[in-house]
Amino acid sequence: MTNPRDRFHERLARGPLLADGALGTLLFSRGIPQRACLDELPTTRPDLIGAVHREYLEAGAELIETSSFGANRIRLAEFGLAPQAHRFARRAAQVAREARDVAGRDVLVAGSIGPLGHPTRDLLHLDEAAIRAAYREQIEGLLEGGTDLLLIETHADLGHLLLALDEARRASDLPVVAELTFGEEIALPDGTTPAKAAEALTAAGADAIGVNCGVGPQACLDALESMSAAVGGQSGTVPARSIMPNAGLPQRIEGQFVYAAGPDYFASAVARALRVGAAIVGGCCGTTPEHIAAMRAAIDAIGSTEEHRARARSAGTLGVPRRTPIIDPARPSPPVAEPPPPTGLLERLRGGGWVVSVEIDPPRSIRIDRTIEAARLLRDAGVDLVNVSDSAMARVRMGAMAVAFGIQHDLDLECLVHFTTRDRNLMAIESELLGAHALGVRNILALTGDPPRIGDYPAGTGVWDVDSIGLVEILARLNRGEDQAGSPIGQGAGFTIACALDPTAADQRTEWDRLERKLAAGAHLVMTQPLYSIEQVEAMLDEARRRFGPGGLPVPTLLGVLPLQSARHAEFLHNEVPGITIPDAARAALHAAGDRGAEMGLEMSLELLEAVGDQVAGTYIMPSFGRYEQCAELVRRIRARDAVPAGAIT
Repeated sequence: MTNPRDRFHERLARGPLLADGALGTLLFSRGIPQRACLDELPTTRPDLIGAVHREYLEAGAELIETSSFGANRIRLAEFGLAPQAHRFARRAAQVAREARDVAGRDVLVAGSIGPLGHPTRDLLHLDEAAIRAAYREQIEGLLEGGTDLLLIETHADLGHLLLALDEARRASDLPVVAELTFGEEIALPDGTTPAKAAEALTAAGADAIGVNCGVGPQACLDALESMSAAVGGQSGTVPARSIMPNAGLPQRIEGQFVYAAGPDYFASAVARALRVGAAIVGGCCGTTPEHIAAMRAAIDAIGSTEEHRARARSAGTLGVPRRTPIIDPARPSPPVAEPPPPTGLLERLRGGGWVVSVEIDPPRSIRIDRTIEAARLLRDAGVDLVNVSDSAMARVRMGAMAVAFGIQHDLDLECLVHFTTRDRNLMAIESELLGAHALGVRNILALTGDPPRIGDYPAGTGVWDVDSIGLVEILARLNRGEDQAGSPIGQGAGFTIACALDPTAADQRTEWDRLERKLAAGAHLVMTQPLYSIEQVEAMLDEARRRFGPGGLPVPTLLGVLPLQSARHAEFLHNEVPGITIPDAARAALHAAGDRGAEMGLEMSLELLEAVGDQVAGTYIMPSFGRYEQCAELVRRIRARDAVPAGAIT
């Protein structure tokens, strides 16, 4: 009689194994609060958990994960439920098995084991014995509940994952799948590459290794390809590969996270996943039964041919932001001294000047030299100012305020700082803004911020005492000379307040309603997400006229452009990044351009600005993957061509 691991590999040798998708995404959509303890639900709401399992089975999944991702005593301690870890894990496995029995299908139940908690100092310095004990308790509960395999997932700490894998090996002879989550540089936070991680997990005896969560299919596929290359040529037992990406990057719509990548896009990624060695495919955050059904259809269309069997053998085989305003509009403002003069940006806008700005990312280290040089390149090309991002996509980088101060100090180049409410409570927001003003950083783009779950620390949490509308209100109050509590700050501040607009948002009504509130709160400037066609710009302007009258937006607008690099780049942005919609014609042009993709991207951006530039106050250029030279070239072409845009630039 074969053991469970042999049976598992025999199943994978017959063809791709389709796993399920996100559990939390469906639970949140059905009324479960995002700060709830999901690991408790198999004991309190087994009907709901069972229904979700059955939906994935009906969609064609052949592997379902237990609702036990955080069922360890360290994570459960946040809810006062640490002693329940073993019971929650056991019950999660039982509920999944019951759903399988009801469905009457021969599928696998995988015991989900997530990281032990948020990467706080206490967790990072937890001793090995405590780490092992927490994993072992969860594993034992899953084994008692009757799982068919163990899935250790969403780990960004290879050391912890290896300890969990070792505890799983000590506890049973079940197959173990080990999945890591990589950041945007396709590396773990400590710099470990997918190849090195694959070698370590192979040596540790994992039955399958792979990637899950992350920023979307493309990055996960790139990481998986590196893992396959690292272990594909090894002798001896080679683990299978698995991939379960997020549905792109999420955006917040009416208090919920909505993900960018749809079912069709996920289905289109299946073929490449199989080509790079994946034997197990599925989804993570944002994926739904519709995504899994589309992947099922894609796998069935490919078919379990002898070619695919041969390939398999050779390859080895969520916090709800609190939006309660703390502003009392009836409170009178105190008398204040004369406010500072307007920023150079605001003066140019009021004087009718056409503004050219480029976004710049802070470094992921303690050195700022290369960032300063990038800003120098852009200054010499002719920008009016640079925008400094604030840990975009929840990736940890040097603080934006420090970078802006360094650029303004060293280069005398004005900066606009992207400021998110994700990482700071109300007191920290005001404190940092007061300090920024004192240092001369006074142009602020008010943003809510990407959720931490998509960044370097998927187990991290956001703060969000206020959202971007609340931040605009805070800045406006500081400009009136008082803090959020109504206490005087001695003098009115001189912030220029910018706000964001996504003209192609899925929920247009909410997006424009929020813009009205931002403008009513005191925003001076609107900056759009990147647009790629005259039709997109005209649709935005038409809606502005409908909302605000014949004059359109009552404040200046900087039109966002993001020069495309290639057809693949265009498909990634269109399908995986929220807030970016690239028309079919533009994507087709990139496909036709072939190796001239980068030049085509520049030409498309310049042509758009020439066509509509007289209807906006300037442009906000966003680089892709740190390619500042391409942005500098676009700035030089803007400055060199008298017709750009329609006589607005001299």
